[in-house]
Amino acid sequence: WSQVVSEAEKIVGYPTSFMSLRCLLSDELSNIAMQVRKLVGTKHPLLDTARGFVYDSRNNLQMRGLVVLLISKAAGPSTAELSFQHDMVSGIYSSQRSLAEITELIYTAFLVHRGIVNIGELKSCDGPLKDMQFGNKMAVLSGDFLLANACTSLAQLQNTKVVELISSAIGDLVQGIYYENSKSSEESCLTDDIGISRWKEQVFLSHSALLAKSCQAAMELAKHSAEIQDMAFQYGKHMSMSHKLHSDLQPFVRESSSDTIVFSLNSAPAILHQEFRGREAWLKQIREKPCAPRDNCAWLKRPPHRCACVFQQLQEAIKAGKGVTSAIDLCRCHGNRALAALERFPPSEARDALANIVYAVTRFP
Repeated sequence: WSQVVSEAEKIVGYPTSFMSLRCLLSDELSNIAMQVRKLVGTKHPLLDTARGFVYDSRNNLQMRGLVVLLISKAAGPSTAELSFQHDMVSGIYSSQRSLAEITELIYTAFLVHRGIVNIGELKSCDGPLKDMQFGNKMAVLSGDFLLANACTSLAQLQNTKVVELISSAIGDLVQGIYYENSKSSEESCLTDDIGISRWKEQVFLSHSALLAKSCQAAMELAKHSAEIQDMAFQYGKHMSMSHKLHSDLQPFVRESSSDTIVFSLNSAPAILHQEFRGREAWLKQIREKPCAPRDNCAWLKRPPHRCACVFQQLQEAIKAGKGVTSAIDLCRCHGNRALAALERFPPSEARDALANIVYAVTRFP
């Protein structure tokens, strides 16, 4: 994956990790960064988000802006915009580069906002209460600052349809993340019957809508046809769905680590396993897993279905069923639909890079 991203960044002209540099080096955000240093020594998630901006090779925080630039270059100029080709750098319009920055700022803002902890669930080892409360305030304010900058830049594009597309993507993000947060905070979240169709709808809102609509907006800025805009939307949607499925599958397909990786019971492999087993049989399997007291079990005080040793047994059960292979098939299905959308674009280095991104997230051991 890292090699694919590195090669793709060379094609678009400069590393996407520098796209938000103007905003990140502003006086306002520099002051925020100085304040965030006060959280060092605590377990506030805002620190992990901040580290991700510097060490993003593992988390791929800048992937969305890169895809927007690549698909802009792959589509090239439209016949309606030939008079504006002097405004292109490395085959990409300046407005499309601005859109890529906007996409990254929006995604970063939501990452920062998600770093808010529930004060009522804190433990003494997480850090002093006043520091954790301060971290929450910083997460809200810095996230709002990034989102405000994104909205200002979006208005400067002076394209009504693009503003409408990206605004609706922000609404989708809010709806998707609100649902995720509301479910994860419930002790009885397992009582909600989520099928794979419902899972796809939720993942589109929280993970795919921003990229899909940004890809479409990039085509609108170049005045491409409705057909090309739809193909760009389809690529962004299905590639990000594959990316999410690939992420959900990691706890079940990694062979290098012998340690149990805690996974979400609402991840794709678990949901598909539930569909094959049947809802009642799956709930019975969860409730009947014993949790033998162990000295190294750090989650003994949590609800039984969240105990690490129970997770290990459930993980093995899902691996032994059809959930993992079905999730891999679904990941490759979305990847193939993304590749099919690329066929409407002329052959180029950028199109090859977009295809390589799909191959990277649909390849499994």
